[in-house]
Amino acid sequence: MSEHFKQIYAQRAAEYDAMVSREDYQGNLLPALESFAPLAGAHVVEFGAGSGRLTRLIAPLAASVVACDNAPAMLAQARPTLPASVAYAVADNRAMPIDSGVADITLAGWSFGHATGWNPTGWAHDIAAMVSEMLRVTRSGGTAIILETLGTGTADPQPPNPALAAYYIWLETVVGFSRRVIRTDYRFESVEEADRLTRFFFGDGLADKIRQDGLTVLPEYTGVWGLTVP
Repeated sequence: MSEHFKQIYAQRAAEYDAMVSREDYQGNLLPALESFAPLAGAHVVEFGAGSGRLTRLIAPLAASVVACDNAPAMLAQARPTLPASVAYAVADNRAMPIDSGVADITLAGWSFGHATGWNPTGWAHDIAAMVSEMLRVTRSGGTAIILETLGTGTADPQPPNPALAAYYIWLETVVGFSRRVIRTDYRFESVEEADRLTRFFFGDGLADKIRQDGLTVLPEYTGVWGLTVP
């Protein structure tokens, strides 16, 4: 699955953006972010910004946003939908081209966890480097916020696999992040749209279930982890 997602981010950014535009129809993401830190007037550095799903929420409030991603196609997809004030950088989460201590808030949405698939034997080292970069870029007293999945199409929130479970436990017990769990359900215009916008990303199993059950609302649980940087 690791190469599958890399191919999507490199070559199918528009389809990905159409899918995530249907997520969080309840509007829970922004209040969850602001429960950890107020966005108004904040200087934000976003790790793994992708096609701008979170950037679109925070840019109208923040004083500045630097949206970073390793896939140029994703940033190109994001740019037309974002204010001219947003800056961009093609960057690896493990080595960000950002000065230390410049951000009031650092944000990583559904990004770090991919390391568990892309580097199955070395993901712990990679994620530790990513989190270290977040803490370096965040000013003392600022806030680091990480969002990751706790299940798509599931009845209860839970890590989708053991590696993600281990990563989440490490965030909380070793680094000291605290977690909130929210619903960020997808709502589609029709079963046909739900099938079309999920099959390429989540695979046949989930898309077939959508068809079988006639789903236009797809449950999604999201973990939101926050840490005040010393």
